[in-house]
Amino acid sequence: MSIKLIGAAMAVSLFLGGSAEAAPEHFMATLSGPSETPPTGSAGTGMVMATLDTATKTFDYNITYSGLTGPAVAAHFHGPAAVGAKAPPILPIKATPSPMTGEAVLTDAQISSLEAGMWYFNIHTAANPAGEVRGQVMKEK
Repeated sequence: MSIKLIGAAMAVSLFLGGSAEAAPEHFMATLSGPSETPPTGSAGTGMVMATLDTATKTFDYNITYSGLTGPAVAAHFHGPAAVGAKAPPILPIKATPSPMTGEAVLTDAQISSLEAGMWYFNIHTAANPAGEVRGQVMKEK
């Protein structure tokens, strides 16, 4: 076998079998009334668990909550914003009884701000239309 043919076979082998899959990135947030901006007196609590597939840019989320003053009327991922700052919704989701689950394909800009810890999630109720509970979405280490 010629050296050129061996080199070509090795290149094809590396191309087909040598590519590594992107590792999923995991994110979480703890939801509470005192974390809302401005803080609420809500006893409600919740948890956001999410995974980003960096190869497909797919963001899967599972949000559980309890103890709100009433049914959830809206729910959003907001950003970019640091803890305590406000930002517009960038990923609205359907407000349902707990759990809220779904997925979305993110843009590169959304991925950058998510990875930088500049997203938050909150749930709105009739008693707290600006948001009852909130949590900063942070990348798990």
